Parts: sequence; structure tokens; C-alpha cells
Amino acid sequence: MPAYLLNFVRDISDREAVEQYWSRVGETYSGKGKALVAYAPFEVLEGDMPVWGVVALEFSSMQDARDWYYGPEYQEVKKLRIGAQDNVCVLAEGGWVPAADRRPPVDFRAPGPASPAS
Repeated sequence: MPAYLLNFVRDISDREAVEQYWSRVGETYSGKGKALVAYAPFEVLEGDMPVWGVVALEFSSMQDARDWYYGPEYQEVKKLRIGAQDNVCVLAEGGWVPAADRRPPVDFRAPGPASPAS
């Protein structure tokens, strides 16, 4: 079953480092994954998380995506964007879960509102 890596870029603090990352990241997933979206125009329809850019990659399976993400080639290139780009990255398996089976994990707790400063 296909898997999708979804990356929501919230901010860039070091454009030069991120441009170096961009120039090298494609070679790490070539032949392993397929870019479906990379910084194309988008629209936030719900929520208030700031989003500067969206990237979606497709892999043939969750395991193939994990092998790429945790593999030495990507981990080396990833160092270029650490501290230079703030993002939320999610790996999701393709497919559909029936409504009756949709439940958060037992230990899931949504983040609460920020505590007021003392």
C-alpha cells in the first residue's frame, strides 16, 4: 500500500542552508519516492498553523518511506536544514479506515492551551 510523506514548512530562518538542502534532497529519493507536491501554490482551509510551503512525497510502502527517511543518504542531507527550517513532517499510509474504527491511540492527548506566564 502506498505511503505519503507530508511536510508542512512553517518558517525558514536560514534561506542559504535550505537552498543547499533543496539542491541535494531530490537525489536522495530518486528511484525510491515520487514528489507529488513541492512548494506549489496552496491554500490553508482550516486551522491556524502557519504554513509557508507544502511538500508531499509518495513511496510504495511505509517501510520504503522509513528506509529512505532514516537512511544514511537522507540523514546526511537533512543536516543542512536542521535549525534552518521549522516544519511538521508526517508519514501516512494510503488507504481508508471505516468511521467506526477511527479512534485515537489510548494514550493520545491533544495539546492544551498554553499556560499563562507566571
